[in-house]
Amino acid sequence: MCATSAQWDPGASLAGRKILVTGASGFSGTHLCHRLCAAGAKVTAISRAAHESPALQWLRGDVADLAFVRQAFREVAPEVVFHLASHVQGAPHLEQVLPTLRANLLTTVHLLTAAAEHGAGRLVLTGSMTEPDPDQGERFPVAPYAAAKWASSGYARMFHALYGVPIVLARVFMVYGPAQFDRSKLVPYVIQSLLRGESPRLSSGTRLVDWIYVADVVEGLLALAATPGIEGRTLDLGSGRLISIRTIVETLCRLTRLDVEPSFGALAERPMESQRVADVDATFRAVGWRSMVPLDEGLRRTIAWYGEHPDPMA
Repeated sequence: MCATSAQWDPGASLAGRKILVTGASGFSGTHLCHRLCAAGAKVTAISRAAHESPALQWLRGDVADLAFVRQAFREVAPEVVFHLASHVQGAPHLEQVLPTLRANLLTTVHLLTAAAEHGAGRLVLTGSMTEPDPDQGERFPVAPYAAAKWASSGYARMFHALYGVPIVLARVFMVYGPAQFDRSKLVPYVIQSLLRGESPRLSSGTRLVDWIYVADVVEGLLALAATPGIEGRTLDLGSGRLISIRTIVETLCRLTRLDVEPSFGALAERPMESQRVADVDATFRAVGWRSMVPLDEGLRRTIAWYGEHPDPMA
């Protein structure tokens, strides 16, 4: 199911083009690389671990190493860069400060620097729904992850304004879908708990979140890469609907049809969590993209995948 308008396939616009993807072995990165390869793009994927694939070229290295990033730009000469490498722990703990600084902010600055030095047609950088919005009275980020993403977005806008780097910022909302093995994320944790017959331990579940299926996010990223004339913009990739955590969990329980009761209230709430809905109308006007996979359908697909791929960490 295509998440863009029927009149335009952004993947076709990227066929034959040289694409560099960071974070390519991660959740969203894996889905993006598969889609790009299917579209006929020439994909070079960066990962810190060794990988082999006949469909794309792998570069083993760390984007936090500026010398490696510069070498990658010299070797690949990318026409489009997708920066998905990230440390995605959103907890407000002190031990998250340095990992998010290194993996989120430093890597972004390195890519921007290499692009300014060597050139690139378009850099699609991933922001976050957790970045503070001063227009909503949010004066500071509520976690190290949010702070690093906020600072990364600021650097991206500066590189665009001062050095002409053609960036587009994708503010990505709460992504879920198959092949997300991070048990700190709600959907895989709850599904895997239910499939094992265990009661998932949760907060009250009252927090409202904008949920977006991973295939829709991928189509949105392609649209941001292929649409001309949007350099310097920040565009939301979300569903435009707020759904509570409790509703997501209860839907998963209904769809799995397993006699397991979730334990709401077993965990404390995170302090100062933001509540934000994606501005999907602005994104549609800019690039012709909307999410297309309904929540129940996306959760069904996700449950089916985990049913066929048991948790290797269990």
